Amino acid sequence: MTRREEIIAKICLVGDSAVGKTSLIRRYIIDEFDSTYLTTLGTKVTKREMVLHYSEQECEVDVKLLIFDIIGEKGFRRLLREAFFQGASGLMAVCDVTRGETLDSLEDWTRNAYEVTGKVPIHLMANKTDLKDDIAVSESEIIKASRVLESPYDFTSAKTGENVEKVFEFITQRMVDRAIAHRSGD
Repeated sequence: MTRREEIIAKICLVGDSAVGKTSLIRRYIIDEFDSTYLTTLGTKVTKREMVLHYSEQECEVDVKLLIFDIIGEKGFRRLLREAFFQGASGLMAVCDVTRGETLDSLEDWTRNAYEVTGKVPIHLMANKTDLKDDIAVSESEIIKASRVLESPYDFTSAKTGENVEKVFEFITQRMVDRAIAHRSGD
């Protein structure tokens, strides 16, 4: 008999303003893209539910994924970190491949988050790959940053949808695996 579990997983998208955090969430949740830029004020929470199957453990996990879109303004990074990151079980570190400084700032974003969350699963998203003529960050720079962050990475585009669903599902799986391991005492 298959047993069912329920897990609430909070993931925070971090990165500078205008890297595409809100657009990535919009693409993942409703599969749409809007080129109008709207600054996130504070944080915006979006929810998505899914079921993960663990056939070896004869278990199905109902996941309520809470996606926190965190303000990208640098001045708020330390000021509001407790409120934003408390209870997070994963991070998506987002940079804009057309602006190298957004990759450079991810180490600070994740350090601030880890001071609240401890070491949680993280995934580096190198966003805006659709802007091929404007790319200013090389793959080797992304690889170097992913090593520093101890994170897998993917190139994404909220506009085209490239790798967006894949990355959200991958990090959700990692967060749930970690929660199940903690429950069973592994």
